[in-house]
Amino acid sequence: MRFQAFWLCLGLLFISINAEFMDDDVEMEDFEENSEEIDVNESELSSEIKYKTPQPIGEVYFAETFDSGRLAGWVLSKAKKDDMDEEISIYDGRWEIEELKENQVPGDRGLVLKSRAKHHAISAVLAKPFIFADKPLIVQYEVNFQDGIDCGGAYIKLLADTDDLILENFYDKTSYIIMFGPDKCGEDYKLHFIFRHKHPKTGVFEEKHAKPPDVDLKKFFTDRKTHLYTLVMNPDDTFEVLVDQTVVNKGSLLEDVVPPIKPPKEIEDPNDKKPEEWDERAKIPDPSAVKPEDWDESEPAQIEDSSVVKPAGWLDDEPKFIPDPNAEKPDDWNEDTDGEWEAPQIPACRIGCGEWKPPMIDNPKYKGVWRPPLVDNPNYQGIWSPRKIPNPDYFEDDHPFLLTSFSALGLELWSMTSDIYFDNFIICSEKEVADHWAADGWRWKIMIANANKPGVLKQLMAAAEGHPWLWLIYLVTAGVPIALITSFCWPRKVKKKYKDTEYKKTDICIPQTKGVLEQEEKEEKAALEKPMDLEEEKKQNDGEMLEKEEESEPEEKSEEEIEIIEGQEESNQSNKSGSEDEMKEADESTGSGDGPIKSVRKRRVRKD
Repeated sequence: MRFQAFWLCLGLLFISINAEFMDDDVEMEDFEENSEEIDVNESELSSEIKYKTPQPIGEVYFAETFDSGRLAGWVLSKAKKDDMDEEISIYDGRWEIEELKENQVPGDRGLVLKSRAKHHAISAVLAKPFIFADKPLIVQYEVNFQDGIDCGGAYIKLLADTDDLILENFYDKTSYIIMFGPDKCGEDYKLHFIFRHKHPKTGVFEEKHAKPPDVDLKKFFTDRKTHLYTLVMNPDDTFEVLVDQTVVNKGSLLEDVVPPIKPPKEIEDPNDKKPEEWDERAKIPDPSAVKPEDWDESEPAQIEDSSVVKPAGWLDDEPKFIPDPNAEKPDDWNEDTDGEWEAPQIPACRIGCGEWKPPMIDNPKYKGVWRPPLVDNPNYQGIWSPRKIPNPDYFEDDHPFLLTSFSALGLELWSMTSDIYFDNFIICSEKEVADHWAADGWRWKIMIANANKPGVLKQLMAAAEGHPWLWLIYLVTAGVPIALITSFCWPRKVKKKYKDTEYKKTDICIPQTKGVLEQEEKEEKAALEKPMDLEEEKKQNDGEMLEKEEESEPEEKSEEEIEIIEGQEESNQSNKSGSEDEMKEADESTGSGDGPIKSVRKRRVRKD
């Protein structure tokens, strides 16, 4: 039972810690197969680090590593936000190119948002515009919330390829085609994928939001590790969103976005109005119903209880409360500032004072106002709604992948947390190109982070910081083994076994007491009455026993048997010498020394 309790507590600890880390993880399938994470020992890592700035292979539309330490090609916005005060409307947030605070990769740098509670905007032009046609779109970059995140985003915008696009004027209302990336406010953790679809008839752009991922995204915002975000849009109108090269969301551009791509074929006529005679009443009062003649509407709902009598000693003329005659004005009472002092009120009577009134009870005769019962309305027409008309803006778009082209990438952010790290942007049309890019850049960050993982003790303490109840599990789990070890190893008092317990066998002469001798004397007297029968029976029994003894004589005794018999004889002699006095006293008390001679035959001990 002790071992079962120990394993039970150990299992509880494992489940609790595992649940803690699973809560912060994402429920994903085939993580080991899809992830490019490589676990290495910290001692081996220093000799294996051979980081080189990633170089894109194949066709790419944009690629940026920031390893040069310069913002070449990036433009800081000088615009101002509309409808805001002058001081907070400008994009004055600071950007820097820095290494990671933790788990740095030698030679690797990234773009870092440095200011708190300020607007940031920076953008760069693509090598060439991306045109949605027959090639997939793949957008990938890295984010690390180095100080966690209180409220803010780390998403990117792909800016529409228009003639009036000026990067210095980039602000929140600049036309974009796709917005993608993590965002958090309060306890709402999001991973945006929004695209703007152009209405073919009206020319108006409408935002279409992909369904949210059905996984817990909190870990990516709180673990202070570098995570890889990837968006894949395919020409067959499907999409995938990946985090750390594992799919967390996927669906159809036609069916899994809100609002849907296709508008309704019919809409309600805005000019239609409900007729005045339209009857929406499902039930109406029965016009044929008549109020009963005995229906009395004048009876009140409650009446005085006539069975209650005024208590004796009730004082009708006395007030309910009077000033306390024993109260005294405090010495520090100042009437100029505190006002006129008044003694506190106390009950004036023990039983009751003032006008006595009996309590109220429900009136059994009360019926209330009579109303006719409700019946079905024969003129009921149902709930009115405007008539449907064909939607003048209806269109069919079976290929929403064909979006407007874009020609620039921008970050337009506001955050209450600083030091948000961005790195290794790439836009291409082949997944293999993006994977190779991640292997040359993001992979090294993961190797360093895994090598610098804290030990089990630090992980347990980190888990308990957010869940204090885990300390109780730790205490129980640590205490049970200690208690078990103490109970098994601590010297315990054991009842001393008598050394001569092994002599308590049937082959040892048991000392005879006075009561036993008296019982034997009675048996002897009874035996004298039938001496002949007893002698014959005794001879017969003795003869059988002698025969059995003679038959067993030829067996040779082993050395072990001889030692056991010799030990028994010594014990018999010690018992015999110890009980001789008692035997003598028993003989004297019986008055006869001619008691029957009792022979004790030794039991032969044989090997099993």
